[in-house]
Amino acid sequence: MPPHHRSLGVVTVRQVLLIRHGQASFRAADYDRLSPLGEEQSQRLGTWLAASGPAPDLVAVGPRQRHLRTAKLCLGTAGIDRPLLQLDGLDEVDHNELLARLRPDLTGPEALRAEMKQATDPYRAFQALFESAIARWISGTHDTEYTLTWPNFRDRALHALQTLAEHDAKTIWAFTSGGPIAVLTNAIIEAPIVQTFKLSWPLVNTSLTRLRLGKRGPSLVTYNTWPHLERTEDQHLVTLR
Repeated sequence: MPPHHRSLGVVTVRQVLLIRHGQASFRAADYDRLSPLGEEQSQRLGTWLAASGPAPDLVAVGPRQRHLRTAKLCLGTAGIDRPLLQLDGLDEVDHNELLARLRPDLTGPEALRAEMKQATDPYRAFQALFESAIARWISGTHDTEYTLTWPNFRDRALHALQTLAEHDAKTIWAFTSGGPIAVLTNAIIEAPIVQTFKLSWPLVNTSLTRLRLGKRGPSLVTYNTWPHLERTEDQHLVTLR
């Protein structure tokens, strides 16, 4: 048989879909709770995923309530019932601790909210403050002050991906936060480690980052897409925090 007539067989593609959580409650006492808009984002995602690809063989979640709630709303809307594998490596940085180390006068969430209320643009003010806190954390010069150092956080996220890759699941959904998504994307594209969080800042709530698992390791297929929110009338659902 001529070579071009040979059957190539079925190529099995294994993939991990990294899903950022829905919008959290930025101005509320409990940031870890999804906002009403975040709940809608999660349900829209479930509807889109149910119509657009294979159901997951494995579903992983970070330990935060916003991870779990996003997963449950998305899966429920998609009509999928799977046990959830919780991985600490899918957890986000502790922004309260990072901000407190940068600004000891911000003694807790209440103090932070009070300061943000004084800003003309609370979201922009928080972003500037958080970027400074991240820069201090990853500098390596204050490691003894943090419960979890930057190298340990990064290693934990990479280990979570390794754990997922060792499963025999073909399609994996992992509900997580911007920090782990940035770490994994940065490592896969071999970008400078110090620039990791530049990949976190533009991540949209419930955005999708798709990884392919191959014999040579994971590769990046798509980064930070939100097809379930792309209609003109849905633009109000596109949020960063």
